[in-house]
Amino acid sequence: MDIRVVFLGTSGSVPTLKRSLPSVVVKCQSNQYMFDCGENTQHQMMKAKVSFHNKMKIFITHLHGDHVLGLPGLLQTMALMDRKEPIQIYGPKGLSKFLLCTKKALNFGLTYQVEINEVLSDGIVYDEEEYQVVATPSNHAVKSYAFAFIEKPRPGKFYPDKAMALGIPVGNLWSKLQRGEEISTPDGKTVKPSDVMGKLRAGRKIVYTGDTKPFDSFAEFAKDADIIIHDCTFDNSLIEKANIDGHSTPCQAAEQAKAANAKQLVISHISARYSDATLLLEEAKKVFPNSILAEDFMEIKLPLIK
Repeated sequence: MDIRVVFLGTSGSVPTLKRSLPSVVVKCQSNQYMFDCGENTQHQMMKAKVSFHNKMKIFITHLHGDHVLGLPGLLQTMALMDRKEPIQIYGPKGLSKFLLCTKKALNFGLTYQVEINEVLSDGIVYDEEEYQVVATPSNHAVKSYAFAFIEKPRPGKFYPDKAMALGIPVGNLWSKLQRGEEISTPDGKTVKPSDVMGKLRAGRKIVYTGDTKPFDSFAEFAKDADIIIHDCTFDNSLIEKANIDGHSTPCQAAEQAKAANAKQLVISHISARYSDATLLLEEAKKVFPNSILAEDFMEIKLPLIK
């Protein structure tokens, strides 16, 4: 099963004619995990054919308008479309107050349940059978978190010939072993999954920084990521401005990806001053060759690791 990463908005602070405000969706079959929700996200979803009705978790990095002002409109649009599936939203302290005040001021109702979870520390913020989302404090002008979407390790390859050699009949016992359970054979022997299966297969990992300057713990947090989506607001000549505003330059983003041993770097949150952001990409590639420039509606597919 492929994991698809869909870029709905790639601009920073203000939209441009080519770039909407920050939002990225990770799609796994009928499940959707949204990271940030800038203004116009609902319109971008329509263009990108991202469903308004599928299961969805939303993760907000910080409470700056360009990352969160799309939420009220998105929630209201989903209600007008008669959504029934609940939504869980995760973000920094103050997120609950923001959404409740907006809902009250605009006096709109919802047709589905919204669960707001304020992130107060680093660690796992969402956990399910196959995937988890982990947060770590980033380095921005306000309280902010970076998120890692992590696929849990999958069972190793199953070897039928080993199972048959151990006297395990085809059927339910094979399924139990593939799920990681020990079983007993008809003649009373105990068989462990490791007796008939290969090593665990690593899951896929996608890291989304939101707005941030470089920070020391990032390399460990993003270690071996398949994709790092990193703030890259200003070119290298504006490193002092980036530092003051709490953002990163291409070289800084690339150094972070290199230190994390990432497979691919995607630079995003591009300042509106760059009508052509090729310069940013060129600067990143000098440090980390496998860098690409995020564009609205760009999609990256991560195939299943076999």
